[in-house]
Amino acid sequence: VQLQASGGGLVQAGGSLRLSCAASGLTFSNYALKWFRQAPGKERGFVAAVSGSGSTTFYAESVKGRFTISRDNAKNTVYLQMNSLKPEDTAVYYCAADRYFLKTSSGGVDYWGKGTLVTVSS
Repeated sequence: VQLQASGGGLVQAGGSLRLSCAASGLTFSNYALKWFRQAPGKERGFVAAVSGSGSTTFYAESVKGRFTISRDNAKNTVYLQMNSLKPEDTAVYYCAADRYFLKTSSGGVDYWGKGTLVTVSS
């Protein structure tokens, strides 16, 4: 199984980025797809999740209204559209496949992708 995240970079505060994560080697629609992030010196924390069908999503309070998670099961890809970025959004962002949609902890995730760095300058 591979999850390959891309789309990170440097952006000014107020700007936007779109992260992508392409998956292979798994039955994609059987898994909820999630984004987590880890800032320097902090624990990895939940950002957003989308159900296997793509019909249901939920978000961490800190990103609600600014970030949108979506998936394309035909392309085995999950996306994270990030708008109105803030310096505190600076982190390495990880995509994850998890059988348990509602779980927000990083423990027990089935598969992790390598992270992509997002840096938001003030």
